[in-house]
Amino acid sequence: MPHPVLEAERLLRRFARETNLLIAGRPIRVSADEEDTQAALAVAGMARALGARLVEDDATGPDVLDIDASADDGALALGGKPLTSRGDAGGRLDFARAHMPVSATLAAELKAAGTVSGLCIGVSMTLEPKTANLALMLRDAGADVAVYAHPDETDLEVAQALRDRGVPVDADATLSGDAEREAALAWLRRGFDVVVDDGSHVVRLAHEAAPELVEGWIGVTEETTSGLTPLRRMAAQGALKTPVVAVNDAATKTGFDNRYGTGQSCVFAIADLLEQVDMTVRDLPVLVIGYGPVGVGVAAHLNALGAEVRVSEIDPVRALLAVHDGFDVGPSEELAQGALVVSCTGAPATVTPEILAAATVVAVAGGVPGEVMLDGAHLEPLIVAGAVARALDVAEPAHTLVLDRGGCINVTAAEGNPIEIMDLSFATQLAAVAELVRTRPGVGVHALSDAAVATVGKAAAEARGLELTPATDASYGAETDWRSPRYAAARPATPSSASKTPKETA
Repeated sequence: MPHPVLEAERLLRRFARETNLLIAGRPIRVSADEEDTQAALAVAGMARALGARLVEDDATGPDVLDIDASADDGALALGGKPLTSRGDAGGRLDFARAHMPVSATLAAELKAAGTVSGLCIGVSMTLEPKTANLALMLRDAGADVAVYAHPDETDLEVAQALRDRGVPVDADATLSGDAEREAALAWLRRGFDVVVDDGSHVVRLAHEAAPELVEGWIGVTEETTSGLTPLRRMAAQGALKTPVVAVNDAATKTGFDNRYGTGQSCVFAIADLLEQVDMTVRDLPVLVIGYGPVGVGVAAHLNALGAEVRVSEIDPVRALLAVHDGFDVGPSEELAQGALVVSCTGAPATVTPEILAAATVVAVAGGVPGEVMLDGAHLEPLIVAGAVARALDVAEPAHTLVLDRGGCINVTAAEGNPIEIMDLSFATQLAAVAELVRTRPGVGVHALSDAAVATVGKAAAEARGLELTPATDASYGAETDWRSPRYAAARPATPSSASKTPKETA
């Protein structure tokens, strides 16, 4: 008889795989026959550890997930209706759109204000149903939109569904090398006012190979840490030639996308692949390399599934955070021995040949090329019972199992981050596009304003039906300003302190 913990994990992974929806924050109701109490407890405990809210029998609503732990296949229902297939690519687009109310609200505001009317906007991101909806929302708000995606990050069925709905898509999964580069340049030559990028790949390509195009841009909105890092370096060197809004740094993006979205999607994708070879995340010690926002999410989700998680870090503050979250911290080479290693740095050469040789399984949640140093390693497709296991390779001579050839595990081996998480991220992108077009900032990397982030947060809270405590003058406002009379007694009355800002005084 299957272990209750394994069955609980399978049920929750199946829900996520079949819907691409989020566990964290979701109202979940678990039921079971009296003889299946252990199964129900296992499902409820794991769901709660993943951030779900357990609800009572009278709870209703379209987001309530019902799990019958007694059923042979673990019956699942969403909003009172049994789970059904999302259908073809068009059906997946429509399903995603129905679960993206925050982005829909921001897009409606763009349309009402005419902010992007007549502008040409290029979207360069992993092409799956959520991205397709971002492009459609920008188009419906009045922009001319064209989409590009890297060959490894293109869902061909979604690309065609988007074309069928009138949005040009320059994406071809068969391209590589020079042909891929030329395809990206051809897309850039469409001539954009605004570029929405993920990883700053096309932005950097334009600076290198077609700088005359960059001069005509209003600016760029960048989605990721790995994309902002080189753009900030370019800005410091005087090489950046366009304004960039750092969408990644907004609380409505990083606070949710990496911790909950990447955490769930990467860990569940790893577990799905390991099941092909009759393994679970609990069978090996796990090493999470990097305890930034992605590492925090990956470690938390692995921990919720019952894995033994350790962490390696180069940053002392992040290492301290990992310890305070309950994880042992140590050197990568030492902790990788016999482990499932998950790289969460978003930096090349993270998994060295030494780590690759020491590990039993290697996966990547960071997602930059070369995060696993495979040069010199010979990859052989894994054969399981006469068939080739999907996205599984063995690195010889170490005989280490490499998931998804060292690519970002939730992109090419799964459907990317959950819909509700990308709803928040793409609503933040829409707010950034609006702010970029309205304010026309100078060349450089700019934070998204607090007001724009608050607009996204308010729309998200309303979409989820959250009741917030009303603000009062006593709770925040003028009285919280550091210069207010309330703080006068605690502030030294000396000329030196009076002339300094709070940052300098601190």
